[in-house]
Amino acid sequence: MDSREHRSAHAGCTREQSGGWSRSAECTGVLALAMHGLVCLQTLQYLQQNAKERAELAANASGSSTNFSAPTAASKLSMQELEELRKQLGSVATGTSLQQSLELTRKLLRDKQNKKNSGQRLPVFPPWVYERPTLVGDFLTGSGVSTDSAVPIGTLPLASQESAVVEDLLYVLVGVDGRYITAQPLTGRQSRTFLVDPNLDLSIRELVNRILPVAASYSTVTRFIEEKSSFEYGQVNHALAAAMRTLVKEYLILVTQLEQLQRQGLLSLQKLWFYIQPAMRTVDILASLATSVDKGECVGGSTLSLLHDRSFNYTGDSQAQELCLYLTKAASVPYFEILEKWIYRGIINDPYSEFMVEEHELRKEKIQEDYNDKYWDQRYTVVQRQIPSFLQKMAGKVLSTGKYLNVVRECGHDVTCPVAKEIIYTLKERAYVEQIEKAFNYASKVLLAFLMEEKELVAHLRSIKRYFLMDQGDFFVHFMDLTEEELKKPVDDITPTRLEALLELALRMSTANTDPFKDDLKIDLMPHDLITQLLRVLAIETKQEKAMVHADPTELTLSGLEAFSFDYVVKWPLSLIINRKALTRYQMLFRHMFYCKHVERQLCNVWISNKAAKQYSLHSAKWFAGAFTLRQRMLNFVQNIQYYMMFEVMEPTWHILEKNLKSASNIDDVLGHHTSFLDNCLKDCMLTNPELLKVFSRLMSVCVMFTNCMQKFTQSMKLDGELGRLTLERGTMLGPPTEAERAEERARKELARKYLAEHVDAPQLASSFEATINKFDKNFSAHLLDLLARLSLYSTSDCEHSMASVISRLDFNGFYTERLERLSAERSQKAAPQVPIPRAPPASAPRVAVPAQ
Repeated sequence: MDSREHRSAHAGCTREQSGGWSRSAECTGVLALAMHGLVCLQTLQYLQQNAKERAELAANASGSSTNFSAPTAASKLSMQELEELRKQLGSVATGTSLQQSLELTRKLLRDKQNKKNSGQRLPVFPPWVYERPTLVGDFLTGSGVSTDSAVPIGTLPLASQESAVVEDLLYVLVGVDGRYITAQPLTGRQSRTFLVDPNLDLSIRELVNRILPVAASYSTVTRFIEEKSSFEYGQVNHALAAAMRTLVKEYLILVTQLEQLQRQGLLSLQKLWFYIQPAMRTVDILASLATSVDKGECVGGSTLSLLHDRSFNYTGDSQAQELCLYLTKAASVPYFEILEKWIYRGIINDPYSEFMVEEHELRKEKIQEDYNDKYWDQRYTVVQRQIPSFLQKMAGKVLSTGKYLNVVRECGHDVTCPVAKEIIYTLKERAYVEQIEKAFNYASKVLLAFLMEEKELVAHLRSIKRYFLMDQGDFFVHFMDLTEEELKKPVDDITPTRLEALLELALRMSTANTDPFKDDLKIDLMPHDLITQLLRVLAIETKQEKAMVHADPTELTLSGLEAFSFDYVVKWPLSLIINRKALTRYQMLFRHMFYCKHVERQLCNVWISNKAAKQYSLHSAKWFAGAFTLRQRMLNFVQNIQYYMMFEVMEPTWHILEKNLKSASNIDDVLGHHTSFLDNCLKDCMLTNPELLKVFSRLMSVCVMFTNCMQKFTQSMKLDGELGRLTLERGTMLGPPTEAERAEERARKELARKYLAEHVDAPQLASSFEATINKFDKNFSAHLLDLLARLSLYSTSDCEHSMASVISRLDFNGFYTERLERLSAERSQKAAPQVPIPRAPPASAPRVAVPAQ
């Protein structure tokens, strides 16, 4: 049996099966009888042809096992035979390359999806599904040379030509080659073309060429259905292929009915053209959609976008629009099932990566540990390509709705949306937009109530404010008194457990003992000081910092005060709001204020020691006048900075945060308000401006160096006065000293000088205390004037009104403003070019000039 007869039998069986879906029972019976007779006739022909082929093979000893044999060297092929051989070889090569391309595409999609869903492998069809082309239902090109002897159609009368062509067309319309109309091999994904016998009458051939596009479209749709039914192309394409297959069945019913008319002798070529008109438009639209999906490599949401846009484009063509709406509704069903499960339960079930929301493997435990962890932003993300165009405006709400429910679900609470309702595709977007908005509002309320009421978010934020922003005054007094000596040590010599014990003691001794979350407060010794941390965050890297980064950590010795900070234990789901990034910002604010508090305590200690040292060195009281004045200026600066940060920055900003949290409608609003609160605090406390930060750091350094110098000098004065007092008392009581006593006194003075040499700088030993104080005064004034000038500049250029408040506090009487103006005038005079003043000529000049005249 030749290939054409085999395909004819296949087509006859296909049409017989398709006829079973006909709406007419009478038609079904007639078709069944006709098909039964046709199958019997074809079986008889097959047996006769088989016997004939066996006889030929027995006679030909050198017969080939293939359908065509290579010619001998002596034989010559005609041009027609060469052309036929070339087409066969080309079709085999093209079919192989196309099959390899499809297999490669399927493999890439399969690998991508298996990589994403590592725990669940995608199923695959067995290889024989793709190796047996007869299962596709499309044309079989290049299968061999037909041995069917067809009468040359040009020798037939017009009526016979028309009858033969109608029979061929009925075969071609269902994907089977005819005697006089054959399909050409495909080259890539282009549309199918056909070869019509050139001897056919011109008028008949013209009408045939009008009908053949239907067969080409059918071929495209059939191949699309077969290809997109593979697992790798996703559920949306599966649903689209199934909807197209339903329409193709209706098309096959039509062809079967036309065949019935043809067997009754009632079908002419013109009638065939007339009856095929309604199906032509439908099959053409299906082929156009299939081609567009193929070219765009559409999967999931992108397929729905294409179908939705095509439905809108057909506005005005009711039939075409109805067809596209049918396909879009069918294809959107699996997508909307994923969407419903996401917005109603917070679960993603997307094995083929078709949904607009993509899940990433991130652990929620890392959000408390990793500063750069972006669990909330990156655990679930929107895939722009997979957003259907009719859901583009709602993509953000779809993402947030599922995220909110997912958080509650991961906390062990079962969530079921009470407004859950099936979402059905429609051109009126408002229908499913309302459903998404209802689900979003429900999810927002559920998560917000869960965090605010059950997890006590605001209470935790108040607890953090109490410790990190120094809202608990008595606690810090106790804590700094207890840890002052311990924090003066190098950080490597500090025992963290001792600090933890002292922290526990300070908490129990203060009013912080009533805080239910006090046990979440921990000690953290940082590996770098505050300035280094801030400059790294601000991406500022100086040469000194580069050296510090590459230096050996053992060489960068930090004191406990420089490394000390608090930490706070936050559990899920509060870690979404109070994450490591937020805690790091709290730590930077705390370390800044903690160091300011430490400098204030040092300056107050200097005041206390100076008061005690006055009585030992009355003759040097005038030296202390400048030091006392400078100390008071430093103390005034530090205290005003602290007051500004606590009462003019943090407290008002905190009240704004509390007000915003009460009016927040979802967790994203809460996250935004909290982040804004921290950002505003950092900015207004001058921690985000590198220039202000460096100047402020220098001012603090000058203050600390001054306190150290004053403490050492006070100790030296105290020791000197004590030695003098003891000497005076001894001389008064015992009379003039003996030689041995004088030697002992000299030894004691030598020991005192050695002590002073160890504890007092060289300028002080050289009685240059006043020059040292003047130098401190000059440095402090220069840095403070620099800070005020920069604050004035930024408050004017950036409209930072809070910085103007700092200026008014630090320069309340205009003292520094006058100095700034005076300094500016001096600089301008130095920068101006010096104009030489003309001098009077010497007395002898006129006498020399007169004779010359």
